[in-house]
Amino acid sequence: MLLTEFDPSKNAVINPWNIHQNQADFPETVVAVFSRHLFQSVLALLNGREIASVQDANGENPVYEVDYRGKRFGFHMALVGAPSCVGDFEDLIALGARRIILLGNCGVLDREIQDCGIIIPTRAIRDEGTSYHYAPAADFMEVNRKYREDFQAVLTACGYPWVEGITWTTDAFYRETRARVARRRQMGAICVEMECAAMAAMCNFRGVELFQFFYAGDNLDHAAWDPRSLSGGVRLDDKQKIALLAFELAWRIGP
Repeated sequence: MLLTEFDPSKNAVINPWNIHQNQADFPETVVAVFSRHLFQSVLALLNGREIASVQDANGENPVYEVDYRGKRFGFHMALVGAPSCVGDFEDLIALGARRIILLGNCGVLDREIQDCGIIIPTRAIRDEGTSYHYAPAADFMEVNRKYREDFQAVLTACGYPWVEGITWTTDAFYRETRARVARRRQMGAICVEMECAAMAAMCNFRGVELFQFFYAGDNLDHAAWDPRSLSGGVRLDDKQKIALLAFELAWRIGP
């Protein structure tokens, strides 16, 4: 199959550094979220200042600098879906990012995981296409080998429980059929999202550090789809506190 045609060459026809030059004093650590509402809320809270911008056919996506507890970090709104997310962060790496902390919502495949509960993925099922351009074909991608204990210490200090397990990265959220959900659960998946396997593969390929975690959203482990907090039942400031956990980790591990 075409997905087995991994090419390890670091030099492609078009490379991120052909478009973006390394920017002096760009933050080494970039924290990113997917939700626009959450991003704008945290940006206002931390009084972000625009320092760069990346572009695609839909327009510009700014990068901001924020100060968190006396340390300087980048802050960015990640794009949804593996190809867009990976391409966007390829540009940020070209600008100078060396460490990415990424958080977002996920669907749960285990109804016992509470709404907005913290999930730390340990492996990702590669049911998408992007990761196969950055790593040889395999069913799983190891994730979060580094900084897992650091984040657990942050969660403990802040009083947040968590679960760990396998995530299912898929390209097609409208094709999460009952049979496919059952197969992924048999493979050990406890949640589903659209970027983790691809982001881990790309960051490994580029030699950049990545830590990614989720907060639980809709429930697929139910007779009918249960949107839970996706329907707006959780206050924004509750999710804002979850986003600040990423900055706590950045503060703990960053320069």
